[in-house]
Amino acid sequence: MSAATPTVTGHDVAEIARTYRGSFLRDSIVVARRNLRRIARQPQIAVFVLIQPIMFVLLFRYIFGGAITIPGIPYVDFLMPGIIVQTLVFGAATTAIGVAEDLKSGIVDRFRALPMNRSAAMAGRVVSDQVLNLMSLVVMVVVGLLVGWRPTGTPAELALAFGVVVVFALSFSWIMAAIGLALKEPEAVQSAGFIWLFPLTFISNVFVPPSTMPPILQNFAENINPVSLVSNSARVLTTGAYLCGEDLCTDVSANVLGSLGWSIGIMVVFVPVTAWLWGRLGD
Repeated sequence: MSAATPTVTGHDVAEIARTYRGSFLRDSIVVARRNLRRIARQPQIAVFVLIQPIMFVLLFRYIFGGAITIPGIPYVDFLMPGIIVQTLVFGAATTAIGVAEDLKSGIVDRFRALPMNRSAAMAGRVVSDQVLNLMSLVVMVVVGLLVGWRPTGTPAELALAFGVVVVFALSFSWIMAAIGLALKEPEAVQSAGFIWLFPLTFISNVFVPPSTMPPILQNFAENINPVSLVSNSARVLTTGAYLCGEDLCTDVSANVLGSLGWSIGIMVVFVPVTAWLWGRLGD
């Protein structure tokens, strides 16, 4: 008598495939925890990430701030929301560097050999880097209060302001993940990451009113640069007003929705690009 041959249904195949691929959420958390443990073992990573924004605050508050006048608002109240945006955007560069270092160390090859979800490695990297960004945000708020920043928004408005900035930084981390996968070398990634971040943040309303810039740069800062839009969102929610042209404006919804629109648009483009670059590794 021959043994009965078990029937494999389409459901069984799908279940096996899901098991093999692993859970996206579970695998992302595992990778994120691995990255955070690395930071705990190398606290200098977090220290350097936190020192730079403190230096920017002190430089612009006490050295350049005396020469910059903002009509109708103390300069420190104008500066802090913008510099928080700049800090978290700069923090996204750690994603590119971390991806490149993982590629060089060979850990990515081990990830690809494991039965884990294909997108989890990059998602875990991005999530762990947002923890660093949140640490930077807390430090920036404390330093800002120490140097005289007095936000007037309600707790809900402050939470929305910080949420908009964090989501924007999250979208930039996906850009940086794609850069890290494309260039692979940490040195090249570091240069490529900052070479466009510096002009993007400085040709904006983060530090000075765009009206002081040449016409071409002013148009870019006021009408094109998403960093200016996110800075305006943070300002209007934390101080009740922001500088638009030569006047103080208070339109919350246009700035917040525009900022979230940019963040979502960036992720719609760069999450698939990052997944495609991940899939091409080893080709």
